[in-house]
Amino acid sequence: MLEYDFEKSIGYWVASTAHALRRALDVELSREGITFRQWEVLAWIAAEGEQSQVELADRLCIEAPTLAGILSRMERDGWLVRYACPDDRRCKRIRVTEKAEQVWNKAVECCHLIRSQATNGISEDDLAGFRRVCSTILTNLGEPGRPSVGPATLFVRAETNSLDTETA
Repeated sequence: MLEYDFEKSIGYWVASTAHALRRALDVELSREGITFRQWEVLAWIAAEGEQSQVELADRLCIEAPTLAGILSRMERDGWLVRYACPDDRRCKRIRVTEKAEQVWNKAVECCHLIRSQATNGISEDDLAGFRRVCSTILTNLGEPGRPSVGPATLFVRAETNSLDTETA
């Protein structure tokens, strides 16, 4: 029989929790006509600004062809534009449009709803302790600073509801 000490496994608890958060957010986003992957694209742009397709694929941990399909649908819907990088014409950069702002605002509302649901009954002190523990684990694993930006933080904090839609 396969055995493992799941009750003591940090990875099991973190992965199970992340999976539940993702599923819940995916349900809420789908009601607004947004896929989880489209939300991730917008969230990384909100967190990091304009970036190349290569950088974005790396952040999403997906292959470039998978991302290309997601971006094509978002471009078709008027949420973003892709343009050649001035330094390397082979490299495509991604910029959100004003239409993405409306989509983003709906997505942030979904994030706030899921965050509220997920943290119901958890004190601010416990949440602060949870963030410290996660930060320490990330630092121990060689990923210092990662929780301060990126899509996952929208479940914990969201100081901004806007995307940078300025053109370069």
